[in-house]
Amino acid sequence: MSCCGPDRRRVLHALGLAAALPALAVHRSGPARAQAGSLIATDLEVVTVTDTSVALTWTTLGLDAAGAPVPMAAGTEVRLAPADSREPAAAHLPDGAQRTPYHYAEIDGLEPGRTYRFEAWSDGVRAAPANNVVTRTPGTAETTGEFTTLVPPPGRPLRTVALSNDVHFGEEISGLVAAGLPPGIAQEPGLAPYPEVMLAALLDDLRRPDRGAGQLILAGDLTSEATAAQTRDVRRQLDAWGAAGRDWFAVRGNHDRPHTGADYAGCAPVAGTDHRDCWGESFGARGDVLEHRVGGLRLLGLDTTELDGAGGSIDPAEFDRVAEVLRADPDRPTLVFGHHPVTLDAAVSNIAGPGFVLNRPDAARLQELYRSAPGVFLHHSGHTHRNRRTRPDLPLNVEFLEVAAVKEYPGGYTLLRLYEGGYMANFYKTRTADARRWSTRTRAEYLGLQPEYTLGTAADRNHVVLRDLSGLS
Repeated sequence: MSCCGPDRRRVLHALGLAAALPALAVHRSGPARAQAGSLIATDLEVVTVTDTSVALTWTTLGLDAAGAPVPMAAGTEVRLAPADSREPAAAHLPDGAQRTPYHYAEIDGLEPGRTYRFEAWSDGVRAAPANNVVTRTPGTAETTGEFTTLVPPPGRPLRTVALSNDVHFGEEISGLVAAGLPPGIAQEPGLAPYPEVMLAALLDDLRRPDRGAGQLILAGDLTSEATAAQTRDVRRQLDAWGAAGRDWFAVRGNHDRPHTGADYAGCAPVAGTDHRDCWGESFGARGDVLEHRVGGLRLLGLDTTELDGAGGSIDPAEFDRVAEVLRADPDRPTLVFGHHPVTLDAAVSNIAGPGFVLNRPDAARLQELYRSAPGVFLHHSGHTHRNRRTRPDLPLNVEFLEVAAVKEYPGGYTLLRLYEGGYMANFYKTRTADARRWSTRTRAEYLGLQPEYTLGTAADRNHVVLRDLSGLS
């Protein structure tokens, strides 16, 4: 949809950048067989670094008879040791790991604040990062072969909340921007629709003991076009996982906005317009402000969408309600979530430009409200499909965090682990077999530039913020 991505000028600019970067491998899927002895281990990424664990992913390829790369199943092994140790690196084989082209390895039991050296291997071939700037830049873990675990905030751990966005349930082609450019990517024949695969993988991950998320926050674009069927289907999948307002909390994104046309005729009308709001019938009226308490933590959900278009705004009545909520309890630890990024940093650094995020007057007013409510500590948004921390426009003790999309590479979510003395944020890729397959396939979006834009730096994905949250339970 042209409403939901960069304009033609920016698309052409991005395509020009593609030509300037090193050649990027596009991994074909299909029945082609790799030649024996042609194994290549590539796309190495140190995705997640916590205080006690690390998660790595990579891909193994072979060459078919024509010399083109195709996925090739191989073993998964990580060799790891403290960087200051002279002992040989210990081999770690993920429990239950099967031979696969799409490798995910997570190592637990590490020491906080310690540097480790590592290597990733498949069938005797050492994995290397792809020719992407984001992982090939000198000093990255992928180039140095070392990473340092985080030091958690002081005090007791309190709870874990998952931040997610951009499911696009019902979408059939991923990576389209405008007029079919750049070429999009479809699911392989015979496999389940990719939004269903990726949402199921997210929900599966969060209830596993090693994630243990108590609540899931969805910051918009749950659907592709907000039809009645898409809305019902995504709501049904969420309801099977947990209860709305207790286990999961969702706000609308621009894809979830009211629409016009025959496909929406049976849904509730939007007063004074010819639009119909199917999403609102299942999730909440347009302009609603969500307020929930979870063990003393206030969750504040904003509708930042416009009736038509991809940009963001907040109407006066909604602003009045937000101000009322914050004024009533300004010191309450508060996590705000809305679809559109807020800061000027986000406006100028995203590929679609300032018109793609919250408009500047509303962004300024929202940040002024935060200045008078010191309990607000984090604003979570989606929309850009990337991992990125941006700077507030005012002197604020608030983190503005964009989280990469659920539906495509890198395909995941951020866990926010709250402690008495602050929080630790970590981005995780989803890890079911079908999710890893699709995430790898969509690395090729935007002519191979997808990792450069969406993965983010190690610090965007993994960081600790010290903050007094001792009032939470």
